[in-house]
Amino acid sequence: MYKKLSLLTLSIILASAGVTGCASQTSATAGSSSSADISENQASDSLNIVCTIFPEYDWVKQILGDKAENAEITYLLDKGLDLHSFQPTADDIMKISACDLFIYVGGESDGWVEDTLADAVNDNMKVINLMEILGDSAKTEEIKEGMQAEEEEEDSEEDKETEYDEHIWLSLKNAEILCTEIENVISEIDPANSAEYKSNLETYISQLDALDNDFQSLIDSSSVKALVFGDRFPFRYFTDDYGLDYYAAFAGCSAETEASFETIKFLADKINELDCDTIFTLENSDHSIADTIISTSGKKVNIAQLNSLQSVSESDIKNGATYLSLMQKNYDVLKGIFS
Repeated sequence: MYKKLSLLTLSIILASAGVTGCASQTSATAGSSSSADISENQASDSLNIVCTIFPEYDWVKQILGDKAENAEITYLLDKGLDLHSFQPTADDIMKISACDLFIYVGGESDGWVEDTLADAVNDNMKVINLMEILGDSAKTEEIKEGMQAEEEEEDSEEDKETEYDEHIWLSLKNAEILCTEIENVISEIDPANSAEYKSNLETYISQLDALDNDFQSLIDSSSVKALVFGDRFPFRYFTDDYGLDYYAAFAGCSAETEASFETIKFLADKINELDCDTIFTLENSDHSIADTIISTSGKKVNIAQLNSLQSVSESDIKNGATYLSLMQKNYDVLKGIFS
């Protein structure tokens, strides 16, 4: 776990960064990245926004529109790291400390944020905690029947704190709410361009709404009403939006990698009970758990991949990945199964 930097330590880091910072900024080009950021433009008088995860980063770009070319937008997890294992570097902390707007999810994985913000040097910084924006709409992490619980989750209920499911971005309905808040705050920082930001937001929300309606129509017209995951399951917000049930090896924030015999057997039986033709995994999965479930079921089952948008890299962005394009790919995968 990241340990809090003192104000003195941070001041020293910032002072030393001042010697080299200008050189690194002038050498950056649009769309390129350093070890921890992707910047649209490193102009010193532009908006400076730091985002922890890819959806935030892409939402900001969509809202800024053409103004993104004159903004410094940092995406901290640009190397494809998972939110649950991320810890900021000194460079990340410096970027956050001096930015105009910092956006983060606000779940358990962001435990390092409080100390970082306490040492921020920009007193005018705006901060958006996405889970705070959702308020009562944020869901607690769920351990369903057959799911492999982590060891600490097997302790007594009295010893456990409430844990919330962090994967709020996988709901298109949530995305509309969160983008609206992001636009509001950016317009507060840069009121001169607020009309353009509001127009960009309206266009983007219409696109989100269209895809949301496509998902709803697809699922409403299908006889498939449950998903079986041989993997972690970060899609609870998504399935709740459309009235889908699910069964999975692990909860979305679980660090477990090996499923118990009981979990494998439960999911194998569930495949047969539901007469599933497909079992799902996440991006970058080695399919080992899914393969074991299929083998145990004795049924011929396909493996399909859904993207949780948790490990989008700089390379993916250069190849055109956006929040909507990746959610559209998830739609295409489900359409091939649900139709």
